[in-house]
Amino acid sequence: MSSAGKVRRLAAITLAAGAATTVVASGAANAWNGDRTGDVRHAIHGGKARNVILLIGDGMGDSEITAARNYSKGAAGRLNMDKLPLTGAYTTYALQKANPNLPDYVTDSAASGTGWATGHKSYNGAISVTPDGKPQQTILELAKRAGYRTGDVTTAELTDATPAVLAAHVLDRSCQGPTDMKACAPNAKENGGAGSIAEQQVQTGADVYLGGGKARFGQTVQAGKFKGKTVVDQAKAAGYSVVTDVNGLASARPGKDGRLLGLFSDGNMPQEWTGPLAKVGGTDPSRCTPNAQFSGPHLTQMASKALSVLDDQARKGKKGFFLQIEGASIDKRDHSADPCGQIGETVEFDKAVKLAQDYARQHPDTLVVTTADHGHTSQIIPLEAKSPGQTATLVTDEGAQMKMNYATNPAGESQEHTGTQVRIAAQGPQAANVVGVTNQTDLFGTITRALGLRH
Repeated sequence: MSSAGKVRRLAAITLAAGAATTVVASGAANAWNGDRTGDVRHAIHGGKARNVILLIGDGMGDSEITAARNYSKGAAGRLNMDKLPLTGAYTTYALQKANPNLPDYVTDSAASGTGWATGHKSYNGAISVTPDGKPQQTILELAKRAGYRTGDVTTAELTDATPAVLAAHVLDRSCQGPTDMKACAPNAKENGGAGSIAEQQVQTGADVYLGGGKARFGQTVQAGKFKGKTVVDQAKAAGYSVVTDVNGLASARPGKDGRLLGLFSDGNMPQEWTGPLAKVGGTDPSRCTPNAQFSGPHLTQMASKALSVLDDQARKGKKGFFLQIEGASIDKRDHSADPCGQIGETVEFDKAVKLAQDYARQHPDTLVVTTADHGHTSQIIPLEAKSPGQTATLVTDEGAQMKMNYATNPAGESQEHTGTQVRIAAQGPQAANVVGVTNQTDLFGTITRALGLRH
């Protein structure tokens, strides 16, 4: 029997079995014998990229990925992010604020985002400033200066750490709106600074911002040209079309300067799934359910709109675009020891990864990178384990039980990040640079090199 015939026969057997678990082959027919040498060789190419899509699963360590895979695809299944051809790991440590010569082994999202956004390590809480407080140019700022279109999408508040690092520079991540500047006096407008994160995002002027944080943008500017007005007023004056719900997003057209600002909730956006929170002593085996209070839009809807707008704008010029897409509440539900919330956010994030892969399939000059900012607390443990922490047992889509454990803090307290290295995977020009073990700051070099950005 020919090689192609064997593939067809194996496919027929799989379909006939009607198995719940999805078994994913590695691609070409010759990969059925386990040899992927040709596939990997084909995936490696340097050169320049016209577009870069960076997808950040906040708090999405290997355990969070595995839990989502087990629940939604089966233990032998594969997520979309698993299918990226080139995979490595990167280290995530920050620096100690009091002594930047020493590492802080467990990073927060601000320091980790500063790492890939600027190429510089910093302290926990820093938004694209070095430990001496000096602003460092970001990938988005460099791309915009070079004529690329730019976008920033998140399920958190737009002023939260991961989206903020691309377009703002403040001493502390808490300085999200003009009335939130207690920890950032030198950055405040009334003290001659550039302003809060929200104000700086408008001033930086990415073409597309989509996420939560309506309340921050509704705060009143304290000084300067827009004193007494809201940050939304400032955005409209800067040429942004502002939308606030799913229907508005679907019909949105960028403003006079090609800019779109979507603010879909006062704070972080609602989670996709709900289910029992982990607790000391565990829970009965249960399933996850869609969140009845979800008001949308989904991350995939925001990502799709951003890709559409940026692609349309880029077609009118010689340069392409840079887009960051964050699945923020993988982290936030992990903090809350909420396995269904965490897994639902990971599944939705993985759908956004597929959108990026589909776009890159039609535009092979696109670099797609998927990674996390740091690891988190959840672990998959044996069903018989007697954890002193909080646990919950889920019944996965393939009918097995999976026990999730949260034990980095006592019950009732927020669970913690961890200092582990995390996965990074990519396809497209310069993707080979994620292979092996790299530093978080190396991603800055990979993306700037791909887009030919000078810094």
